[in-house]
Amino acid sequence: MPSTAAHLDLEAAGRPRPRGGGAAATPPPAGRETDVGNVRKNLFLAYKTLGVVFGGLVTSPLYVYPSMNLSSPTEGDYLGIYSIMFWTLTLIGVVKYVGIALNADDHGEGGTFAMYSLLCRHADIGILPSKRVYSVEEPLLHDQSTIARRPSKLGKFFERSITARRVLLFMAILGMCMLIGDGILTPAISVLSAIDGLRGPFPSVSRPVVEALSAAILIGLFLLQKYGTSKVSFLFSPIMAAWTFTTPVIGIYSIVRYYPGIFKAISPHYIVLFFLRNKRQGWQLLGGTVLCITGAEAMFADLGHFSKKAIQIAFLSSIYPSLVLTYAGQTAYLINNANDFGDGFYKFVPRPVYWPMFVIATLAAIVASQSLISATFSVIKQSVVLDYFPRVKVVHTSQQKEGEVYSPEVNYILMVLCVGVILGFGGGKEIGNAFGVVVIMVMLITTIMLTLVMIIIWRTPLYLVGMYAIPFVIIEVSYISAVFTKILEGGWLPFAVSMILALIMFVWYYGRQRKTEYEMVNKVTLERLGELLAIPEVQRVPGLCFFYSNIQDGLTPILGHYIKNMSSLHTVTIFVTLRYLLVSKVDERERILVKRLGPDGVYQCTIQYGYADNLSLKGGDDLVAQVTRCLQRHIETSTDRQSPISTEEEVANLKAARLAGVVHVRGKMRFYVGDDTGCFDKVMLLLYEFLHGICRSALPALGMPLQQRVEIGMLYKV
Repeated sequence: MPSTAAHLDLEAAGRPRPRGGGAAATPPPAGRETDVGNVRKNLFLAYKTLGVVFGGLVTSPLYVYPSMNLSSPTEGDYLGIYSIMFWTLTLIGVVKYVGIALNADDHGEGGTFAMYSLLCRHADIGILPSKRVYSVEEPLLHDQSTIARRPSKLGKFFERSITARRVLLFMAILGMCMLIGDGILTPAISVLSAIDGLRGPFPSVSRPVVEALSAAILIGLFLLQKYGTSKVSFLFSPIMAAWTFTTPVIGIYSIVRYYPGIFKAISPHYIVLFFLRNKRQGWQLLGGTVLCITGAEAMFADLGHFSKKAIQIAFLSSIYPSLVLTYAGQTAYLINNANDFGDGFYKFVPRPVYWPMFVIATLAAIVASQSLISATFSVIKQSVVLDYFPRVKVVHTSQQKEGEVYSPEVNYILMVLCVGVILGFGGGKEIGNAFGVVVIMVMLITTIMLTLVMIIIWRTPLYLVGMYAIPFVIIEVSYISAVFTKILEGGWLPFAVSMILALIMFVWYYGRQRKTEYEMVNKVTLERLGELLAIPEVQRVPGLCFFYSNIQDGLTPILGHYIKNMSSLHTVTIFVTLRYLLVSKVDERERILVKRLGPDGVYQCTIQYGYADNLSLKGGDDLVAQVTRCLQRHIETSTDRQSPISTEEEVANLKAARLAGVVHVRGKMRFYVGDDTGCFDKVMLLLYEFLHGICRSALPALGMPLQQRVEIGMLYKV
């Protein structure tokens, strides 16, 4: 990696030379030094992943057994359950995510929407025209090699079928919504399960007291979000490391003491015997065992914050062995204490270390909650950047970590929902039922989209695709069929939340699509702009105007409305378009593109960004400074001059216009929904207008001063 090599060269340059008369030690070969540096860097990143990526997964032993509705379980039942959990962790955790999914990144970013963006870049299957990336730009914007430029047969099918493209978009949206549901349920079930440990030593502590304490901890956690996690994040990894390495030690102790032969359950025939013996009830218990893999999706979703190698090292060297040994210890204890499954974690903890483990468990649950809360903020930020979600305030709480964001509106909604889940459901079984639905739905969506990546992008032979897709679809559909039986027992909650979020996202997308279509049909051409400026009543007034538009081929129809009503246009007017590219980040040198348009003093500026870019331009180097600097450079270096004035005069006009004052003009086009509008359009557009009315303006996200903003209203009759 070039960045790593540069870093190592700087370190080498800064090392003191050996003193004394002896010859200097011969430095190791550059390649070996780089390899050692990479290993150290990956090991350090692997350590950091414990506190960010694996919080939800490694704390799952707190609530897996308590979430199961067991009835007089036998030794064979427990052996079958452990065998199911072992193979679920092995197949889904090791094979699917560590072995395959981590390779389906979009320039280092992971998750369902990253895979959707990856698919859109390699095949013309995006929906919004304004969101597509033109293939001529790919060599400039992407360094990831494309295996095959010509689309596959499946890719051509998606290109031809608008229905297939909408289903694919819906899957990506649903995956994001389910991850947000995870952000609601993980804090609730983790903290509630940890605090429930108080009831063992103190039986007088009632369930409502545990719920109240859990709710208080979560409220405090949410109230601290506005300060960011930078100040306390250095504690996350030590806490999770303590949890990760102490629970398997207790597991080994429990295995030796209670059931040394527990690992015979690794044989899959115990799964067969379990289902033959329990039949329907065994199938329903899959809804509880699936919780052993909760948080595995975070390995893929948080890929952008770490390296693939670091996540693989952390999972294979610590998380996977820790979970296998912890569940083995829990199962060994329960075989000898069959009816203690309702408190399956704390009961198997030896008395001398009970309170230290209680403290570690509570801290680990808080860290796991923080990880999912932060992931939810990141998902919402990506959705807003992609223009698939109404604009909410997004604050960057760290100068060093660009991915560390906070949204006040989302934070308080999450807080209310988390506390409501704890106080409304109370019992861990009901929350576990809801949690299982979220976990397995996200995994099935990942399996489907990963299969598409294999076929469309990687061009994997079909027999290898089948070897991956068929077993995992069977496993995950089996789990889904089991958790769906829990819909009335708490499983309805994530569906309700996900459907509401999906409706919001689809309504917003539909309204934005209709606006884009209207602007493309009624756009102002350069010839029309010249005609408008030639009208005697239209004057060029001093100043620099940034006129924002959603279209790139032509000018927004609001421009004609503006000139006709104001009878003026500023001496220097820059039409600014924010252009999303299907990459994670855009190089700074390609962020701002400017060019001259026909009339004097009229320019076009395109600001390009990816879904992981920060659009909040602060710290003194604001948008005006960046664009005017790029524009001046363009004027001075341009060889194709069509302007009747000299370069020096054009630069002087630009500087004078900026000194005269800056104004940011944004159109606010609203739909006029008449009585003759169709029922579907009427409902969708009225909902869109409601969302548009309560969401934030796009200009504050760019750091525009309030006193410089102007909004021009325009009605669009449907």
